[in-house]
Amino acid sequence: MWDENKVRIIDIADELGLSTATVSNVLHGKTKKISDATVKRVEKKLEESGYIPNMAATLLARNNSRIVGVVVNDHKKYEGKVIQDPFISAAVNYLSDEIENAGYYMMLKKVTDIMELVRFASMWNLDGLIIIGFCEGEYQNLRDHIRIPIVVYDGIMTENERISNITIDDYDGGRQAGAYLKSMGHSKVLCISDNETGMDITRYEGLCEGLERKADFLLIPMTAKERYQFYEEKLECLMQCSAVFAVSDYYAIDLMTFLKAHNVRVPEDISLVGFDGSDDCLKVIPSLTSVEQDNSLRSKKAIELLLEMIKNPDYSESVCVPVQLIERESVRKYIKNDCDSDNKMI
Repeated sequence: MWDENKVRIIDIADELGLSTATVSNVLHGKTKKISDATVKRVEKKLEESGYIPNMAATLLARNNSRIVGVVVNDHKKYEGKVIQDPFISAAVNYLSDEIENAGYYMMLKKVTDIMELVRFASMWNLDGLIIIGFCEGEYQNLRDHIRIPIVVYDGIMTENERISNITIDDYDGGRQAGAYLKSMGHSKVLCISDNETGMDITRYEGLCEGLERKADFLLIPMTAKERYQFYEEKLECLMQCSAVFAVSDYYAIDLMTFLKAHNVRVPEDISLVGFDGSDDCLKVIPSLTSVEQDNSLRSKKAIELLLEMIKNPDYSESVCVPVQLIERESVRKYIKNDCDSDNKMI
């Protein structure tokens, strides 16, 4: 590590085989006539040389800070642990890689009020925002108060000229789950969700399409304590179904934990299917069958859209990423007993 007090621009320029003017221009954000590769080389050497505090100030002083804000809705249902949610943590992980690969810096923030981002974006001179988990009206309100590009990574958003949107095929995901359960002999299927709108209801509608019949729907509380008590009250209702489709892996695994505590076996007594395909699907016993979304592809598309919007402020696009059902151990086949109308598992 160099001594910060002794580092000179000429030393860095000599190390890199560049002119002092080039290094100085990078330091002061005058990079329009300098290649991205050279900018990255200079910035890396500046950091190695002890210029990190100086670089931070430089980034904020530029017209182009190369900072991308990744913002998560700290919704009450996460009970203060939103970053620990498997879907959120996976999204942040992949976004971090893609942002760095694009030569930008990621700044992560969680908020309950989306309008906090007006001050946040201005304070840090952000080049763009990637936002997870808010509603359409909130995005539009923010758009009316902010100039930088916005990409909605996961949320409800119809096409907007100044907002790009990365969606997944929620309907087809539900349809795949329904068709799979139907092929496994399940006819009495229950869908659980904490709301009756947006992507959750779209997944439910897809489920019914795949089943070729209407599934039951159960609205569950958002907080764990209330949900546990609710399940105790509804246990008899739950057991009238041969399978449960949860609109997220989080709720599927949460229900699996409850059922095990009440001596209900999965999949022997009831089958379970989740949605998201998080790594937690493989950490539970039995492993969870789930509709998997490709967070790597979704993150790549999000950064591609953001970079295009940075270059062209009038650009916006909606991209739909496909999903795929992954069969695991939480679903068993049902057959109808010849002696009665009950379903039996094999």
